[in-house]
Amino acid sequence: MLAYILRRLLYAIPILVGVNLITFALFFVVNTPDDMARMQLGVKRVTPEAIMKWKAERGYDKPLLWNGEATGAAKATETIFFQKSALMFAGDFGRAEDGRDIAREIRTRMVPSLAIALPTFLLGLLVTVSFALLLAFFRATAFDFWGVVACVAMMSISGLFYIIGGQYLFSKMFRLVPISGYSGDLDAWRFLLLPVLIGVVSGIGSSARWYRTIFLEEIGKDYVRTARAKGLTDLKVMFGHVLRNAMIPILTGVVVVIPLLFMGSLLTESFFGIPGLGSYTIDAINAQDFAVVRAMVFIGSVLYIIGLILTDISYTLVDPRIRFE
Repeated sequence: MLAYILRRLLYAIPILVGVNLITFALFFVVNTPDDMARMQLGVKRVTPEAIMKWKAERGYDKPLLWNGEATGAAKATETIFFQKSALMFAGDFGRAEDGRDIAREIRTRMVPSLAIALPTFLLGLLVTVSFALLLAFFRATAFDFWGVVACVAMMSISGLFYIIGGQYLFSKMFRLVPISGYSGDLDAWRFLLLPVLIGVVSGIGSSARWYRTIFLEEIGKDYVRTARAKGLTDLKVMFGHVLRNAMIPILTGVVVVIPLLFMGSLLTESFFGIPGLGSYTIDAINAQDFAVVRAMVFIGSVLYIIGLILTDISYTLVDPRIRFE
């Protein structure tokens, strides 16, 4: 197991380098350091001298990928790509274009993002798996039919509809919760209740329908017929055998959500005014802040790779037949 984990970590290095290179290329295809300088300086008729000064202060006066005027290793190191990306592997994300420390901003904004994402993830998983088990338990009945119809209808509606509709219904009409904002004290639950509720409800349709398909596939296997032949009740079969044997595809789907637990939801945080990592990323994109964008993409890639490794390890816990050499 240890050798497998080390091997996967080594595989992650070229993946992260490739992700950084692609992010760098995509960003600078549509932007140049001069465009970034004009955006940050915030004036329409900025002088060339001011642009050059801005680029020199932030290290954007060097070539992008290859410095033909340098000698030796400096041809690769004296470039924007190397100096802006290499230090991230050591945990140094540098500073944003407005001068703020990116690592400090990430630590500060990670708490609001987790405060929304973690309960949304846990409650959503509990609700969707339980609902899917009920649909599979009452398969081929009116409850199953109308449940599937409801899932198809819910997954066909845009997430923006849930956000705007929830804000209008619960905040503007009934005034039960604030429409937006955030509080860092014990009163934070009033600001988090509606985003969490919307996050859970908006994910029921697609997730429950997918889990239902998994459970129905498991129900048709031989071990289920054997368990029933031994006299086990349907509840024991569903929760003691079907659910456990369906954990591998469930865990595979869960890994996609792991980066969002830390990165936050872009739409939810933006619409509800939550100062998390999702809104931080959106603001950086709008401001053409390459330093923040590459840092968030890098962190997301690292979290996704960690999630894949943890998922592989969890496979061995739910299925003893799986072993990694």
